[in-house]
Amino acid sequence: MTLYISRDHALDLLRQMIRIRRLEEKSVELYSKQKIRGFLHLYIGEEAAGVGAMRALREDDNIVATYREHGQALVRGIPAGEIMAEMYGKANGCSGGRGGSMHLFSAKRRFYGGHAIVGGGLPIAVGLALADKMKGEARVTACFFGDGATDEGEFHESLNLAALWKLPVLFLCENNQYAMGTALDRHVSDSDIVNNPPAYGIPSESVNGMDVVAVERAVHNAVESVRETSEPRFLELRTYRFRAHSMYDAELYRSKEEVEEHKKHDPIANFQERAMSDELITQSDIDTIEADVAKEIAEAIEFAERGEWEPVEDITRHIYARDLS
Repeated sequence: MTLYISRDHALDLLRQMIRIRRLEEKSVELYSKQKIRGFLHLYIGEEAAGVGAMRALREDDNIVATYREHGQALVRGIPAGEIMAEMYGKANGCSGGRGGSMHLFSAKRRFYGGHAIVGGGLPIAVGLALADKMKGEARVTACFFGDGATDEGEFHESLNLAALWKLPVLFLCENNQYAMGTALDRHVSDSDIVNNPPAYGIPSESVNGMDVVAVERAVHNAVESVRETSEPRFLELRTYRFRAHSMYDAELYRSKEEVEEHKKHDPIANFQERAMSDELITQSDIDTIEADVAKEIAEAIEFAERGEWEPVEDITRHIYARDLS
């Protein structure tokens, strides 16, 4: 199927997806070496959802993400070195080494987490959009969350308030078909997630989250609608993670055959094939991107390795309020 995009656009989308994939693959290696500790949730297989969505948003829009947020953070412009240093727990990380993998943050880029609590970013997104509306700011707040979050009370509360107060929120459900280890049809009575938002008067649409161009177009149209009407919209990005829920997950809830079947829809491999068929890119282009990304990731690791640990005497900073009496 023809992509109908320019060569430069194709190269950009491919580069961003490869950057995410290689960063995540290297994170697995570093986690095994105990350079990265704590929890680590990988985005491998879901790159098209993150890249397509982020490419449709403006720099001044707000982003709220989940704990599987490395991809969005990287495409948003947080340097790979700051992301890697944060996962190392170093002070030169984007959250000062305080957040780790699940809490990447950059106020400068309007990237407000990384949230470890399932569904925890939803009310924050509503609050950001409310603040913008009260200040007369013409920006959109994009909120990423997984299918598991649709079981949470704050999901329904947030959709209700966004609709009631007519807030410019774009709800982006990255449906990777498993809430941790529970398949979608085992934790909701209606597994068609797009049926939820219309109950609150919010238009909803389902998109192939493994197709980066389809995601970008759908998000672009939804963002423009939110920006024009200052009212919420909902997109379900149907995707699939190729790795376990986290590095601690034994992954006993799905078969290897199922995963291999879904890998036939690898967003990167399929996009490369389509772009080459359309004569937008060549193998030489792919090789160049891979070499550039390998250099970027190597420099990111070096940046993290050189980083310093936060001094022990600063351990109470940002925890206790100063006595202002």
